[in-house]
Amino acid sequence: VFTVDDVEKLCSFLLERIERGFGNEVMARVEQGKYRPSKKLMDHVSRVIKGKSEYVLLDEQLVVYDTVLQAAKKGFHDKQQTVVIIKGGPGTGKSVIAINLMADLLQQGYNAHYATGSKAFTETLRKIIGSRGSVQFKYFNSYTGAQKREIDVLICDEAHRIRETSNNRFTAKAKQSNLPQVQELLDVSKVAVFFIDDNQIVRPNEIGSVAYLQRYAKENHCRVFEFELEAQFRCAGSDAFVNWVSNTLGIKRTANVLLDRDEEFDFKIFDDVNEMEQAIRKKAEEGFTARMTAGFCWSWSDPDENGNLADDVVIGDFKRPWDAKPDARKLAPGIPKASLWAHDPNGINQIGCIYTAQGFEFDYVGVIFGNDLMYNFTTQQWEGRPENSADKMVKRSKEDFVDLVKNVYRVLLTRGMKGCYVYFIDKETEKFVRSRIENS
Repeated sequence: VFTVDDVEKLCSFLLERIERGFGNEVMARVEQGKYRPSKKLMDHVSRVIKGKSEYVLLDEQLVVYDTVLQAAKKGFHDKQQTVVIIKGGPGTGKSVIAINLMADLLQQGYNAHYATGSKAFTETLRKIIGSRGSVQFKYFNSYTGAQKREIDVLICDEAHRIRETSNNRFTAKAKQSNLPQVQELLDVSKVAVFFIDDNQIVRPNEIGSVAYLQRYAKENHCRVFEFELEAQFRCAGSDAFVNWVSNTLGIKRTANVLLDRDEEFDFKIFDDVNEMEQAIRKKAEEGFTARMTAGFCWSWSDPDENGNLADDVVIGDFKRPWDAKPDARKLAPGIPKASLWAHDPNGINQIGCIYTAQGFEFDYVGVIFGNDLMYNFTTQQWEGRPENSADKMVKRSKEDFVDLVKNVYRVLLTRGMKGCYVYFIDKETEKFVRSRIENS
């Protein structure tokens, strides 16, 4: 027994017994060892996910699900890596499959990770899962310097948000990578699963696309499986609204030129933004999930010294704040962090931008359609107006500006499962959209 006064005796005692170990060898084994979560931890995460799951997988989704599980089984002894690419538009259940896969892979003992390019989406998942399981939920840029094939299955949700490199302005020089981000994702996994929608790229530095993934999978001699999801979970279970939005915005030609008023999906255009907000708040009071969103046409201010948000979004007498900035350190009580805006009930008091709304769904969504994208009846074309945009990065991308902003509004308009309410800043644009609605 040693007391507080016997420090030197304790040191001598320990040195006599452990000084001639294989310390360097042991340390090397620790540093190079592969992390695998405990069975208890994996069971915990699986139970939480399964407890939150509200959907039963459809036939087309089960095919994807089974393919990934079979690939995981082969991954233990198969030298050839497997890549699974799942394409699907808004509301086709990409994240539903991804979450269910994550639960079952962990339950079966696989070291599975769930990665996204969205801080809001990843932090919301971590909050739901709890701190015990958050280590399994990461970002695309979390794998710089990781060991090859360290993870059995890497699920990459919203893979259209993959960037050219994992380096950013906060990356220390010693930790910077010279590899493309997608290569890091492939290197770290035995099976890589990518859920993607090419038409949800909303920033110029997001380069994930089906063709991009195919190219790297081929260069790495991977076995590739591709699937396309079509069945709708969102928009009242009908793909008609999503297809109509894509067609109306000139993103993709579909058979849905006119929106059928008889659809169960509740789509309304409001003449007054205050009335639209009241309608959204009423839905929330009735127990539905509901949020207000807008195109990025207003500046995004920092909170004041007390953590209060400025009323940046101003339309006549309508004045509301954006959601909090991601780097906001101090926020007043009742204001959620940006990453939790979609999950926190108090999020209804702020306007969500594309970067906090993407990846989430609500029962009802209100969209303020700004004047950064306007329809010109003379040219019969959509025209981008960078001078009306407050998104500095997108504004600099002159060649891609129109396509990026179209994608922004496609994403915002398709966040609702039961309904979408819209207010247009530009009345000519509103007139055009109304012309695409039957009996409008």
